[in-house]
Amino acid sequence: MSAGSKLLDVQNVSVEFQIGSFLSNTRLIAVNNVSFSLDSDRPEIYTLAGESGSGKTTLARLLLHSLDPTRGQILFEGRNLAEIKSRRDNMEFMKKVQPVFQNPFETFSPLRRVEEYLFDTAASFRGVKKRRQAAEIVDEALRQVGLSLEEVHRRYPHELSGGQIQRVSVARALIPQPRLILADEPVSMVDASLRMAIVNVFRKLRDEQKVSVLYITHDLATAYYISDRISIMQRGYIVESGPVEAVLDRPLHPYTQLLKESVPNPAPTDRQSWAKQIDLGTLEAKEYTRVGCKFAGRCPHVMEICRQSDPPDFQADGRAVKCYLYQ
Repeated sequence: MSAGSKLLDVQNVSVEFQIGSFLSNTRLIAVNNVSFSLDSDRPEIYTLAGESGSGKTTLARLLLHSLDPTRGQILFEGRNLAEIKSRRDNMEFMKKVQPVFQNPFETFSPLRRVEEYLFDTAASFRGVKKRRQAAEIVDEALRQVGLSLEEVHRRYPHELSGGQIQRVSVARALIPQPRLILADEPVSMVDASLRMAIVNVFRKLRDEQKVSVLYITHDLATAYYISDRISIMQRGYIVESGPVEAVLDRPLHPYTQLLKESVPNPAPTDRQSWAKQIDLGTLEAKEYTRVGCKFAGRCPHVMEICRQSDPPDFQADGRAVKCYLYQ
């Protein structure tokens, strides 16, 4: 895959933060030498999965150009995001890369009607001036997510269900006609009964609108159900990456195996069986600052080399695995 054929190309990206007092000089590497890419000609749903504190949201901020990497670079359509400086260039980038956030009720003010956000987005990114023309664009976007302008007309956010308002968030992201949607934990605030309706919207967008989706989640169930490829993040690293069936049906990294055990009684041949909520744990800050493999303190297969140096990526069974077991 040549550089020109990549929609998104993340190259050896790291982000470091100062923790504690300024004098302590302790650095936390929230994203550590991460690389992956999305093909420009093949829309897909690519998932970044891991427990809380794995670095997923920090990586999302990088991809939305709201945070600069400490090292490495991110290219979108061949252009380095670090070169995007002007308001015009930033608007053009935002038109092509749209976010869907975790809590839709934080996206919309309770004092403003939902439709006004949609009309403003149509005016800003599609350049429409007439209300009737904007209404056609807004209604088309809403219908792509199973709603209509008539259903949300003159309604405030609290007058819509959680599932409805999250679908409005997706519709708003579709109005600029993006090439990539970055969905950061988009179903974690939605009732379990509505979760599959939301993720099915992303599948429909991939298949019918040819929009790629970068799906960021702690929920392996929905990840397995909708993803084409998946990368498992742990303490800033991608520790296993490949086709979703290979990674989650036959996990190789001990951390991925632990995550899979969080899903009770999976039936790997049936993606529907993964459509349930799971909780993968909480941040252990000491793992970020550990020398060597960040999972060494919990790994049942730990070796002395694991405590001495970070494992490189090894190729095994059609995927990359950051584990000395596959040296």
